[in-house]
Amino acid sequence: MTRNIRIVKDEEGSELVDFALCVPLLFGIMFGVVYFSFALYANHFVANAAKEAARYAVVRGSTWHGTSCATQSGLDCTATSTDIASFVAAELPPGLSPSNLSVTTTWPGTTSWGGTCDSWNGSNSPDCQVSVQVNYLLTLPLPFVKQNALQLGSSSAMTISE
Repeated sequence: MTRNIRIVKDEEGSELVDFALCVPLLFGIMFGVVYFSFALYANHFVANAAKEAARYAVVRGSTWHGTSCATQSGLDCTATSTDIASFVAAELPPGLSPSNLSVTTTWPGTTSWGGTCDSWNGSNSPDCQVSVQVNYLLTLPLPFVKQNALQLGSSSAMTISE
């Protein structure tokens, strides 16, 4: 009987059990922090990309020479929806997939105060607005979770100056 009590009170190997219980929790927290940081990284890109794409469209309105932008760095060109989408895709940081990126550019034909703009040279004339919507589908490699994708989106609207 004393032998059985001695076996129950023996704590040999308890560190291994504690380690086995704590390590999955520790790794879960560490990977959670990494995935959350990556989601913030992607969200920051989407927000910044919408602002930069709107600015790209604003300075390349219809009063330029009317040539399409052959490169993203071309300054003497009129930006189209395709040019703006190419600009955003060229700015995509490492770790994000271009196949999960969508860019929608619209020229609603209104001014910033809501009136109808003078679109004598197209809807991207000076004093007209341009609106850019950038969406990114962020997939996270989370096991045992059905919904492992986050839809990140941001939009920006500016008034065309040139």
